[in-house]
Amino acid sequence: MSEHVLVPLDGSPKSIEAFEYALEIPDAELTLITVVNPFDIDPLSPGYQSPLGKAGMPAYSQEWYQKEWDSAHELHDGLREKADDVPIESVVKMGQPARQILTYARENDIDHIVIGTHGRDDISHILLGSVADRVMRRAPMMVTVVR
Repeated sequence: MSEHVLVPLDGSPKSIEAFEYALEIPDAELTLITVVNPFDIDPLSPGYQSPLGKAGMPAYSQEWYQKEWDSAHELHDGLREKADDVPIESVVKMGQPARQILTYARENDIDHIVIGTHGRDDISHILLGSVADRVMRRAPMMVTVVR
């Protein structure tokens, strides 16, 4: 019986490492998920960037959303090529990342989440929290954090 593994991706090196880790899980079916957050567009500087250049101000430009959506699918397609015979699904959602990841996991019978973390200990982590930390604390299934 195969294990259904969810791998959240934001394009960062740590999320790619999480994907590579998930590829090594025997008999796994992978679902790659990227959550486009209209409030934060730079995954390496969460909370400080927005499409309008003001923290906390979402953009409503259809072109911006389409560009982010297309970039997420390109990321997934590129990783799918590395997967050989591992079955991979691709999902792109819009919203708050931890919430969307957890909702998807609960609604789609995910057995295991493999997520990368930047491992920050600075003030941005304290103020904003970490997506990986929120997922780890709230997920009802097993979570592996790749650091």
